[in-house]
Amino acid sequence: MVQGSSNSAFAKRLARARAASDLGEFGALIADFQHWLLLLARLEIDQGLRAKVDPADLVQEVLLQACRDRAQFRGATEAELAGWLRKILAHVLAHEVRKYKGTQKRDVELELAIDQNLERSSAHLRVQILDTGTSPSGRAIKEEEGILLARALARLPDDRREVIVLRSLKELPFEEVARRLGKSTGAVRMLWLRALSRLKDGVKAWNP
Repeated sequence: MVQGSSNSAFAKRLARARAASDLGEFGALIADFQHWLLLLARLEIDQGLRAKVDPADLVQEVLLQACRDRAQFRGATEAELAGWLRKILAHVLAHEVRKYKGTQKRDVELELAIDQNLERSSAHLRVQILDTGTSPSGRAIKEEEGILLARALARLPDDRREVIVLRSLKELPFEEVARRLGKSTGAVRMLWLRALSRLKDGVKAWNP
């Protein structure tokens, strides 16, 4: 998709969402970010919290809060909406961390640190998998690429998606990935190469 056309289509959808009296249009708009948010949440949640928190539940809470507070979003681009949703995710994650640690007082510094981690994770997945480098059109296009990547990743079979997350995003050694997947190291290497190729093809299909 041509970037200018993509921006124009998004602007029209955002205008309809803001003009609508119900939340349906806005809910449909932010649902496009669901896979991206889910991937970021999964990368951020540490081992201790993972047994207590389902990333999918966190993302649903983010979408609910975004719909409730939609009037607070003042941006006009897809990248700005992504950044706003990422900050809500940071807030939700920080709340879960406080619950896990037994504290209730809001910690703005914790939310900021989590948001910075989420931003780095979003940039990391683009560089590690797409090898985009620096785009002449700047951060907005790169953020869009990360969202497209998450959508394409969600369409992979479970084992291929898992090997990408463990090896390319969490950067675990092949031996550890093999242990977690219950496969030989050689089989995991081949699975990873096939998954990476299919993922890149999937991103091109979303954004030819």
